[in-house]
Amino acid sequence: MSSQPIVPFSEPPYLAGLPSPYYKPTHLKWQQACREFLQKNLLENALEWDTEETVPEHVFETFARAGMLLPSLPAPLPVEWLKRLGIHDILGVVKVEEFDYIHTMIYTDEMARSGLAGPSGSLTTGMSFGVPPILKYGSKQLQERFLPELLTGKKRTCIAITEPAAGSDVANIATTATKTPDGKYYIVNGTKKWITNGIWSSYASMAVRTGGPGPSGLSMLVVPLRGYPGVSMRRLKVGGQVSAGTTFIELDDVKVPVENLIGHEGMGMKYIMTNFNHERLTIAIGATRQARVALASAMEYILKREAFGKPLVEQPVVRHRLAKCGALLESQWAWVEQFVYQMTKLPKEIADVELGGLTAMAKAQAGIVLNECAQCAMLLFGGNGYTRSGQGELIERIYREAPGVRIPGGSEDVMLDLGVRQLVKNFKAKTKAMERTKGSSKL
Repeated sequence: MSSQPIVPFSEPPYLAGLPSPYYKPTHLKWQQACREFLQKNLLENALEWDTEETVPEHVFETFARAGMLLPSLPAPLPVEWLKRLGIHDILGVVKVEEFDYIHTMIYTDEMARSGLAGPSGSLTTGMSFGVPPILKYGSKQLQERFLPELLTGKKRTCIAITEPAAGSDVANIATTATKTPDGKYYIVNGTKKWITNGIWSSYASMAVRTGGPGPSGLSMLVVPLRGYPGVSMRRLKVGGQVSAGTTFIELDDVKVPVENLIGHEGMGMKYIMTNFNHERLTIAIGATRQARVALASAMEYILKREAFGKPLVEQPVVRHRLAKCGALLESQWAWVEQFVYQMTKLPKEIADVELGGLTAMAKAQAGIVLNECAQCAMLLFGGNGYTRSGQGELIERIYREAPGVRIPGGSEDVMLDLGVRQLVKNFKAKTKAMERTKGSSKL
């Protein structure tokens, strides 16, 4: 909680001195420890590293040693595995068994305080989205082979779903995995595109087609990447998040042991969809902080910038722009907080059903809010906000990153449609269950 006056919109209400029902002492202590660690080891140089388009390798190593990649995993953390690996707490302030989704939210929010998604994404995307399928669905032998190195950051992984012709349309994944006649290997052929962290990854949790067309033909494999025969990778130049290592992967007769199958053949669609919930929620949290950084920067700017003989803040049209975006921002953050609180109270299997569609909507809405706040900031910064250097450099960068929230992780239009379809599906299922109950009572 700040003891000094802060720029409006620059912090979530709970850090701006306002009461909140969500945060316990453990959460507030964690927030302070997070901010101190991240400010020193990431945020001070984030803009510089993003300009250079690569975060130095030593930063990943520092995070791995401190256990500061682990908070990007879905909560609760894999306590049994972490304790086996000698990890009992994070930063000495929160025990791994006490870590909940509010801790996750605080970490994700603090990681995005640079206003940029690339630097934090370069560190956490593989841990956050590539490791969970192995944790949740992998066999014991698969976990024993890969988790010790992945959880400690000795090796890196990524999630590899998207292809040139199949992004949000996951059911039409075309990369094939065909068993050899002796049944010992899968031969993988195809391409993956826009794979974050891929270029640095030793492995990928990859969506492949082991069966016929449609969702029932999909499976997931742990596919070796760096230096592995038949795998070629190159970085892609994208409009934003330029330091996150977006990668194009070509797979030419890649020989993968059948023991690398995650779970069961034909269950890939289910695994992918439940994995998306965590991805979309963390995108929503980070994007909301990016929107906050943009709007707070604009507020700070208009308090000192003069035009037509007076500070910009004295222009009603300027205040009107800020008010509209501020209302969007704080409404979105309130939804995120409420959402995460619900995650801490619902069993995982119920949360996946009840919150799955809403997660998609929250992710889509975060992109809309980020776009509005970044555009507002750019307009108020004027020419400075349209310049890739100087005092508006960060605003120009954030505005360029808005599509990186609205498209990856499920594109905006698909997410909005999915959200409503899921709500309707749940409603129909509950209605049918009630009808069955009423019918049975008459027998």
